[in-house]
Amino acid sequence: MDHGGSLGRASALFPHAPKPFVDLSTGINPHSYPLFELPATALSRLPEAAQLRELAEIAASAYGVPSAAHVAAAPGTQILLPRVASLLRPGRALVLGPTYAEHARAAAIAGHAVAEVSDFDALVEADLAVLVNPNNPDGRVIEKARLLELAARLRAKGGLLVVDEAFMDVGPIEHSLAGDVTEGGIVVLRSFGKFFGLAGVRLGFALTDALTAERLDAQLGPWAVAGPALEYGIRALSDTKWQADMRQRLALDVGRLDALLGRSDVPVAGGTSLFRYLSFPAAPTLFSALGERGVLVRHFAERPQVLRIGLPGSEAEWQRLESALAAWVARREDAPKEIGQ
Repeated sequence: MDHGGSLGRASALFPHAPKPFVDLSTGINPHSYPLFELPATALSRLPEAAQLRELAEIAASAYGVPSAAHVAAAPGTQILLPRVASLLRPGRALVLGPTYAEHARAAAIAGHAVAEVSDFDALVEADLAVLVNPNNPDGRVIEKARLLELAARLRAKGGLLVVDEAFMDVGPIEHSLAGDVTEGGIVVLRSFGKFFGLAGVRLGFALTDALTAERLDAQLGPWAVAGPALEYGIRALSDTKWQADMRQRLALDVGRLDALLGRSDVPVAGGTSLFRYLSFPAAPTLFSALGERGVLVRHFAERPQVLRIGLPGSEAEWQRLESALAAWVARREDAPKEIGQ
């Protein structure tokens, strides 16, 4: 499966590019939560159940669910995908796409017959309906009222709605379903690593009704969340000031990115404040031109006219991106009609 963030793959594609790469392919916050010294026990002892309960309580408050009983914590949302898909007997799974490809793969692992659909209304025909909100990679948002209506119709026939809110930390929170999981038939996935910029910590959550959360916890077993992840999750999710300040910083950064892309005549078609979605005919040449200069963005083999670009993390990275874009524009001056068409 092709994902962003593979520097080994980038080196194979662009062996002569200057190193290190400026990796803008992941959509992960480049301004990570401040690192701190971990207590030795986070590494030398098995995680304590009381600490996991504390994390669940803080996550419940941070994400707006009624209590910790509605939270299942895991070593990243990736490991939850096939387990959530297995909550239902094998049936028909529909994924609203194009989107993150792992949802379809996980549903297939769980035994479902899987199809991707582009029409939201088609999801009502599923036993298991999956969507990402805001969507990856285009940032599309489905309104809460439509999601609740779909959830009710699925619940009436014993189905399940899974909403991956990996980017909701920077999305329109009024459309989150986190506070509506108590009725059953809904699982909301929240990722820790993207907004907090700590993808390597491996921490994520399933928010759902209490019985389903208990079932997921039982499947994961004891000590599923590592000691360092507990420490970072508890501190970062409690730090509301850092979160508010970071949302403002990301809004400024993505405004700067929009302006830079605009000066290069690169149209922005969507996204969130962690990434921008580009869809235009010259996308393949832009991907190659940036890669040759050591700037890696996300491309999609099945949709060559589409790119996703994240945020630079330092002034030096901003300057490398600006320089690479300027070189691409200069090289294309003889064929300006392709830009933005």
